Order: sequence, then C-alpha cells, then structure tokens
Amino acid sequence: MSAPRITAVADGSAAERFGLRAGDELLAINGSVPKDVIEYQMLVDEPELSLDVRRDGVVLELDVQKMAGAPLGAQVDSALFDRVRTCDNHCEFCFIYQLPPGLRPSLYMKDDDYRLSFLYGNFTTLTRFTEADLERVVTERLSPLNVSIHATDPDVRADMLRNRRGATSLRWLRALLDHGIEVNGQVVVCPGVNDGDVLEDTLCGVADEYPELASLCVVPLGVSRHTSEPRLRPHTAAEAGAVVDAVHEWQAINQRVLGRRLVFAADEYYLLAGVEFPGPEAYEGFGMHEDGVGMAATLQMEFMGQAAEVTGTQPGFFAWVEGAPAAGYRAPRADKGGGKGAAAPRADGSTPVGLRARKGAPVGVVTGEYGAEVLAPLVASLGRDDVRVVPVENRFFGGTTAVAGLLVGDDIARTLAAEPEGDRYLLPDVCLSQGMFLDGTRPGDLPRPVEVVATDGAALRRALGG
Repeated sequence: MSAPRITAVADGSAAERFGLRAGDELLAINGSVPKDVIEYQMLVDEPELSLDVRRDGVVLELDVQKMAGAPLGAQVDSALFDRVRTCDNHCEFCFIYQLPPGLRPSLYMKDDDYRLSFLYGNFTTLTRFTEADLERVVTERLSPLNVSIHATDPDVRADMLRNRRGATSLRWLRALLDHGIEVNGQVVVCPGVNDGDVLEDTLCGVADEYPELASLCVVPLGVSRHTSEPRLRPHTAAEAGAVVDAVHEWQAINQRVLGRRLVFAADEYYLLAGVEFPGPEAYEGFGMHEDGVGMAATLQMEFMGQAAEVTGTQPGFFAWVEGAPAAGYRAPRADKGGGKGAAAPRADGSTPVGLRARKGAPVGVVTGEYGAEVLAPLVASLGRDDVRVVPVENRFFGGTTAVAGLLVGDDIARTLAAEPEGDRYLLPDVCLSQGMFLDGTRPGDLPRPVEVVATDGAALRRALGG
C-alpha cells in the first residue's frame, strides 16, 4: 500500500496553519492508516489530529487542531491508497479490450472496485464483492453505487462476463437493496446476445426481483475498430428501435405497478433508431444523466434557458484514472468550464494569440457525430448564419464511437485543418482530462486555436453570445 501524497494545501486552512505541505506523504492519521480517500475523509473529520508524515525522507509528527466537522484543507493525489480491485471478468464488449496500443498506461486499468463506483460512478459487477465489503458499505453508507446487470438470467450473465461468478453475484445486489443502499443498474445490450427475448426477460426480472433500484439504464455496446471479438457488431436501426420499444413498454408497466418508470434507454438508442427523444418529464429528474440518459434533453433545456441549473458534464469512460477526488466523498465528475469559454493553453503553456480579435468571426462548435445531431437543431434555432456545428469523425477508435467524450486530438486536428482560419472554435471540455486528450495531445497542439467550454447548454449559449 502506498502512502497518499499531499498535492495541495488550502490557504488559511488547518493543514496550512499546523505545517502540512504539498509533497508530504501521509503515513497515518491518529494511528490509523487509511486505505482510500473515503477512510481518509472520515479520519480527518476529527477535531484533533495526529498526522505522521514523511517529508524529504524524514518522518514527522504534526498535531493539528480544528473545528469539529471543518475540512482539513489538504488534497491527496489518489482515490485509492491500497491496490485497486481489478476486474477478473473478461467481457467481450469491454471497451478497454478495444483500445489501440500506445495510450497512457493508466487507461488500460480494468477495475471492478465498489469504492470507485461510489466515488466516480463507475459500474461494478459485484463478482469480487465480499461480506466484508457489504459490511463496510452498509456501515459507512457508501451510497449510491452503480451495478452492471446485463442480464438477470444466470447463464447469460455468466457468459457475458466470461466469469462463472457472474451467475451468482447479483445476490449482493439483493443484499445492498435490502440494507437500503441506493443502487443504479445498467444493461449493456449486445445484439444477438442479450437483446430480444433476453432483454425482455431482464427487464421483467429487474421489476420483479430488484424493484427498489433507483434506476436502470439500457445502453448500446460500443464497438471500436480495434475489437477482435467475433460476436461483437453494432446495432441495426431496427434492433435499436426494438430496444427503445421494449424500454417504453416496461416503463408503462413499471408506472402502473411501481409508480415510476425505473428503466430508461440511453440517448444513443434514439439516435440509432431515428426516434424522437422523449420530453423532459419522461426522465424523472435525469438521475442517469451521466450515463448518457437524457443528456440531449438537458442540453436543449439549458440551451433554451428552461433549466433552473445545469447538470454538468458526463466525464467519459476513463474519469477516475485521470486524477484524485477533491475534498469530500464524491469526486468531481469533471473540471467545470468557465461558462463564457476560455482560451486553451498551448503545449508550452502559452495562450493562443488573436482570440479577442476573432470575437466577431464565424463560430464553429466542435463535437462528435452524435453531438452534432443533437446540436444542429439548437444552433439552427438561433437563426444565425455565423454559427455552425463542426462534427468530428472518430477515426482513432473507429467503429461506432461517436460521442464527444471520446474525441482525441488527432481527429480534431484533422477536422480543424480543413476549416477556415480566423474563425472561433468552441471545444467541449468533456473530451479533455487534466487538459489532455486521450491520445496524449493537448488543445494547444491543434492547428486552430480553440476555446474550451463547459459541456452544458447554458455555457454554450453564453459562449455564442446568447
């Protein structure tokens, strides 16, 4: 187990007043060694702290006094201090198996850790869950958690996970719900594997066996050009339409029986099927927004000024490996943009010149191919001929990859190189992590200066001067 390193100390905080510094390694808190940031936050909640730290190879003891419940004011460099609980499933649809070679090593980390489910919203299959884990979750009320279900038929689920424990691990889902833990479920639908009758059986099984689920999102598998799995293939439009129909049918059933819809289809399904999105009321508060359910509806509401507050950014598949959570249990899902858009720094840290002079120039809104379908009618509603949507084809991942969160610098650079010089280009922050694209490039490496804008409709409208 590695000791967490302090990365920042807040001005005026108890940590600063009593001598804690950025770079210190935190060895123990009141004699206890925290295993993760969850335990760390619980330990530093005490008013009197004895911190064992290592600084420049020397172990020091710092005594800290603060108000009960007040933050310590120190940020650590990782979410987990002990070994990440890696995934021992071998799901053929796992996107990590479909990554190209040569990316940052952290992106190939395949986890099945319930703590990362709590902190970052990752989905866990519960195949490595234990009685001790259940006790901790229940005792510390680590809620909500996200659980991958995929199928309620034990044989189908074990086949999809390629793990015989997949046939029985949903017993932990039942235990979590019995103890009042809030759980969101997910079904990744693979054509010919768990769609059709199997999906119907799963939706029936969830309503019958796990009706306390907060929600269940049904999402299509992603297929990149790097997959080697013979069974994987994209949905046809007809298959996507059948999934949407099944979800709508079970929403009606669940409303009659449970008083709520419970199950929701991801936005991608409506785009794939060419079906109009439901109205905002159909999403019952947008609880699964970060999993791609109702993102189009919220973006439209925010863009049109019909939302009381913005829902924020969907961080993408690799959020947790790209940075540690800040103070508090729940990690920030993404860096928030500056609202009006900010100039992205170049690779050398400088700022692109001439952005101010281009404020009156035509504007290109850069996004993925799915995002372009959603944004095009919103931009058209402005009635302006100086604003256009610039869709980027994702050749890096290829296949069905079309979301903005998986755009990489190389594909954006290729697209922008064919666009006019001197225009303003707005880039959604969801495709960046710590200022970097998944392929390791940065906005400053692009052939056109860009303005990074928070991925919500209100920020986009403000950036366009609306």
